Amino acid sequence: MGFPVVRYEENQTYSWGVVKGDNVIPVPGIFDSLAAFLKDGVDKAREIAVSDIDTGISTNNLQILSPITRPAQIVCQGLNYSSHRAEAGSSEKPTFNLIFSKAESSLCGPNDHVIRPEHVELLDYEIELGLVIKTEITHTIEVTENNLFDYVAGLVITNDVSARDIQIPQDLFKGKSYRTFCPVGPYLYILDRDDIPRISNLELKLWVNEELRQSANTKQLIYKPTETLTELSGLMDLSPGDLIMTGTPGGVAVQLSGELIQKMSEYPEKKAEIFRDNQKDNVHYLKDGDRIRCEIKSADGLIDLGVQENLIVGNSSNQ
Repeated sequence: MGFPVVRYEENQTYSWGVVKGDNVIPVPGIFDSLAAFLKDGVDKAREIAVSDIDTGISTNNLQILSPITRPAQIVCQGLNYSSHRAEAGSSEKPTFNLIFSKAESSLCGPNDHVIRPEHVELLDYEIELGLVIKTEITHTIEVTENNLFDYVAGLVITNDVSARDIQIPQDLFKGKSYRTFCPVGPYLYILDRDDIPRISNLELKLWVNEELRQSANTKQLIYKPTETLTELSGLMDLSPGDLIMTGTPGGVAVQLSGELIQKMSEYPEKKAEIFRDNQKDNVHYLKDGDRIRCEIKSADGLIDLGVQENLIVGNSSNQ
């Protein structure tokens, strides 16, 4: 079995540790990036994970950070669950794998505040399974269930926070790339080869103020990790520590109809106005003071990526 690790700050020092119950066992060494930890720290962490050592630092006394560190590419999949495609106004079977990116400066920790820019009124949530790249990919490869372990180091919870009133009328990248719009963690689950089949049976759940909004299973993914990594390898280079976000299921706030999409396409100069007017009475968008909680676990309970919890706060200075 694999095991969970965290990146944390203690006394202004950044460290990595193995999670055992409510304690974190520090991994000896200094690793200034996720790539460095994957290269030189994972074997040390694995030794701790299988040892009898269980005395460490209480998680209550640590500031847990995003396990994804900069620099890192954040590569995202869109409309990769049928349930989300339907609420986005596209119920047809996709003809291609929708790929986009988020700015690396959107990364934040699993308990950090998500800052809503003053001009953003339609703020949305999207729980997603994140795949962490293990090895350099510089040419086209065929990724299968048999060799996926060679390319994916671990799994994380991610939240693709989205400003819909920027994304829909303007641009995916802009609407999804504000600072703090990509909470990650708390755990980086380091995979073992035996865990690979479980990636296709992970349960995703997201709550807003204790109301369950999203609930799905990765068996519902349209484009599986093997297909996506194969396609990406023919398109771009990937490096250890890069993040692949596999898409969100249904249950998000935004709801688009074919009629609305048609109207926006007919009047492109009024697209933003039409969209905002259509969505103004939707009470599911995030407001300041809302709290998002995300969990991802395998159906058999052997993989648990922890609990991510973020508070929405306004920031009038963020333009």
